[in-house]
Amino acid sequence: MGKGVAITGMGIISSIGNNVEENYCSLATSNHGISFPEILKSQHTHLPVGEIKKTNQELAEILQIAPSKSFTRAALLGILAAKEAISNSALTEEMLEETGFISGTSVGGMDMTETFFRKFRDSEENRHFIRAQHPGFTTTQIADQLKLRGYTSTISTACSSSANAIMLGARLIKAGKLKRVVVGGTDCLTKFTLNGFNSLKILSEENCKPFDQHRSGLNLGEGAAFLVLEAEDILDGKKVLGRISGYGNSNDAFHQTASSETGEGAFLAIQKALCVAGITPDKIDYINAHGTATLNNDISESRALLRIFGEKFPAFSSTKSFTGHTLAAAGAIEAVFSILGLQTGEMFPNLNFQAPMKETQLRPVLELEKKEIYNVLSNSFGFGGNCSSLIFSRDEK
Repeated sequence: MGKGVAITGMGIISSIGNNVEENYCSLATSNHGISFPEILKSQHTHLPVGEIKKTNQELAEILQIAPSKSFTRAALLGILAAKEAISNSALTEEMLEETGFISGTSVGGMDMTETFFRKFRDSEENRHFIRAQHPGFTTTQIADQLKLRGYTSTISTACSSSANAIMLGARLIKAGKLKRVVVGGTDCLTKFTLNGFNSLKILSEENCKPFDQHRSGLNLGEGAAFLVLEAEDILDGKKVLGRISGYGNSNDAFHQTASSETGEGAFLAIQKALCVAGITPDKIDYINAHGTATLNNDISESRALLRIFGEKFPAFSSTKSFTGHTLAAAGAIEAVFSILGLQTGEMFPNLNFQAPMKETQLRPVLELEKKEIYNVLSNSFGFGGNCSSLIFSRDEK
């Protein structure tokens, strides 16, 4: 097993905290962020969500962005998280000139196109938000605001987007194409996603119960998280938070919105990640599962994990019970949680669990548990069968 790509900074905002420290405190005290929509104006006020209780104006004021500059909500969340990661890594403005930026998103600036949908024809001032529909619009806003001048790209592969952004960044560093890159993703709650997921009948009217026999669906969430990745030869003694030792992506090509019953896509992604890391399944100490709490996902992922780990099944949980499913941002948010687990030796609980699924009888972590953690597997699976797995490892000097 090689050292892997170094992680030297991380930043996050979610419904359980506005930075890394606040998110950790919520995880450690089982303080979830599931509530009912207030910032998002929707008729579905009965559907629980992981909403960040700050308006766009409040977010802009925190960032000291002039009101005349119109940013999408996803961009504002992304700027906050990426700014913390950059500060955490102690990157100077000169360093940022040569730093790459890869961001994953699914809705991009859709919140703005929704807001001004009926005003585009009559208002030239708001017409530029038509472009906000493109995911790259939000990426450009974040990169420009933070003066990230290196290689810039957007990945939009549904709920595996930010995991794929992290994977691409790590691959580019390993290939010698980049020395430093900020990777992660951002997504905000929108009418489109709330109505869309509701039409699929996979939203729960109660707090979600990942891997529970009586699970009734997911809770949508919003947030952003970013990591700073750096090549070994430029670290110069800098503190390393953890390493990306393995990654894998596959597509089971089974269905537009459902996973295969056997979990084939998830199985192949995990298998590839273990191969890249050069470790056997028994070296995984904890799994941050995709765990959306839908009938389809949880049984599919469980079967894939059983195929990989068999009787030597590691501890696992889904932190979506804290934040809701943050779509494209989920992989990056859970990357931060995985790194926190490596640093603290703690496994975070799978909230609301009562009874194991009859098909597998798997029981997740139910309370904060202490353990020596060297390798964490984090899964992110998206619509269209796009499955990604990342392995985060403790930095062993």
